[in-house]
Amino acid sequence: MTSEISAQDYLAFKTFLQEACGILLGDNKQYLVTSRLRRIMADEELKSLGQLVEKLRRQPRGPLREAVIDAMTTNETLWFRDLHPFRILEQRLLPELVTKKGSQPLRIWSAACSTGQEPYSIAMTIEEFRKVRAGQLRQNVQIVATDISRRVLEGARKGEYEMLAIGRGLSPERQRQYFSPAPSGGWVINPNIRSMVDFKEINLLERYTLGRFDIIFCRNVLIYFSAEDKRNILERMHQSLNPGGYLILGASESLNGLPDKYEMVQCQPGIIYRAK
Repeated sequence: MTSEISAQDYLAFKTFLQEACGILLGDNKQYLVTSRLRRIMADEELKSLGQLVEKLRRQPRGPLREAVIDAMTTNETLWFRDLHPFRILEQRLLPELVTKKGSQPLRIWSAACSTGQEPYSIAMTIEEFRKVRAGQLRQNVQIVATDISRRVLEGARKGEYEMLAIGRGLSPERQRQYFSPAPSGGWVINPNIRSMVDFKEINLLERYTLGRFDIIFCRNVLIYFSAEDKRNILERMHQSLNPGGYLILGASESLNGLPDKYEMVQCQPGIIYRAK
């Protein structure tokens, strides 16, 4: 692909990307598009971004579309990211929901889970809650983790990570407790933690059927969407929450509206949202 991208081609690609997965590119991100799509363009023997968009329109559901979305998606994550959401889960939400749910299963959704660090961190938090408060959490806990990228989901299901990824937010104590050395030289998460998470391929812009949840983690992904798409996603997530269920957003994200759907809950530190 040539380094120069015409305004028309860039606009066409921006439109495709937003319609396909919700990512809203800024007006001056041509360099990002060039760097991330260079290999795909070479493999497809395409000389311009316009040719790529044209081919994507001819193959709306093919592997090329998946590869382009995957290349443009940021899969940046780490273990126990920001820390306080997991403390809120352990110290506030689990004690409340254990009492509230009775014998009913406790269901948690990790949306835009990337390579699995967030849902596995949730599973570890639940396991530690069980050990510290023996006998309190008798309910079955179901963690559903979703992402748009089939590639990252395949890696997440394996639960195998290189040492560099393990070191990003995971304490040595947790590494020893929840991981074992893998034949490849990395580390693989223990089967009891891995079995707690069910990974599914989901596009947040499209209709999905996942059932109702008590807690939804949707962190550090809404910043990539337009205001309209963000509102639609939050409204659908409200429909997916049980009454009184909780939504946890990223540190730099907020609802900016929907007062009829959610109420803010101050947790010191951190803010979460309760479904009305």
